[in-house]
Amino acid sequence: MFTPIIGTLGYVMSPDQRQVLLVERTRAGDEQRGKYNGLGGKLESGEDVVAGFLRELEEEAGIVPTKMSLRGTISWPGFGAEGADWFGFIFRVDAFQGTPPDRNEDGPLIWADVERLDELPMWEGDRHFLPLVFADNEPFHGVMPYESGRPVGWTYHRV
Repeated sequence: MFTPIIGTLGYVMSPDQRQVLLVERTRAGDEQRGKYNGLGGKLESGEDVVAGFLRELEEEAGIVPTKMSLRGTISWPGFGAEGADWFGFIFRVDAFQGTPPDRNEDGPLIWADVERLDELPMWEGDRHFLPLVFADNEPFHGVMPYESGRPVGWTYHRV
């Protein structure tokens, strides 16, 4: 039976749409330590995915989106600790209110040039779907199986 952890992952764009807000994961014991990532996290009981994402943005960056879109969904079988399955809803935030702090409990927050994301250490699999997040196409829905911390496939559909 497939019983994944449900999460959200979002990419907050700068006003000129050329940079994206990322967290550099530096917290001790974090399985994502040393990687740059978008913002988000696990859904809590009783939350829908939008409410969960809004809560995570408030907690992690102190911002409230004024324009956002669901860019896609990804199933990550075997991604998490001890091979846990994840299912994520991927958002892009194109406008927001508030000012992100310099850091949160996971690590420093940075504005990174979208054109230079491939220079940052991040999950290997992110490089497959990030172009779809920043493209102005239909949402995507994919699956990216992981084994031993690495993606072993990537397929997606657009609808």
